[in-house]
Amino acid sequence: MSEPYVVMPSDNRPDALDVLGTKVTVLEASSQNGCYGLTFQQGPEGSGPPPHSHDWDEAFYVLSGTINFQCGDKHYECAPGTLVHVPRNTVHGFNYAAGGGSMLEITSKDSQAAEMFTQVSENIDPENPDIPQTLAILQAHGVSVG
Repeated sequence: MSEPYVVMPSDNRPDALDVLGTKVTVLEASSQNGCYGLTFQQGPEGSGPPPHSHDWDEAFYVLSGTINFQCGDKHYECAPGTLVHVPRNTVHGFNYAAGGGSMLEITSKDSQAAEMFTQVSENIDPENPDIPQTLAILQAHGVSVG
């Protein structure tokens, strides 16, 4: 019988996925616990997703660096300690500012983020991404770009 809780020491984390240049460590997928998903994300300066939307809620907690967020038509420069909550179907995007940064991402129980990140990492070359294939993977997981 497995335990109803998770304790994950830092030396026991799964390997980070390379999602178009952003390192994404899936700490817990919503499909694993039925409650929420949790990832640790680190990106170099200039990396990050374009404006997009999806049918799950998402929140980010900035840990290091400055991360520039777009939520709807507003832009925010977010320093460590900033929480950004993005309700489902809200167009949003972000990019890491000078020096890069890191953050935690928390998604609602209906999220397909962990599966999407895994599929992108396994199938898309971050140095020379196949844009139509990338968009097909995103669409298959309920993400609309633009």
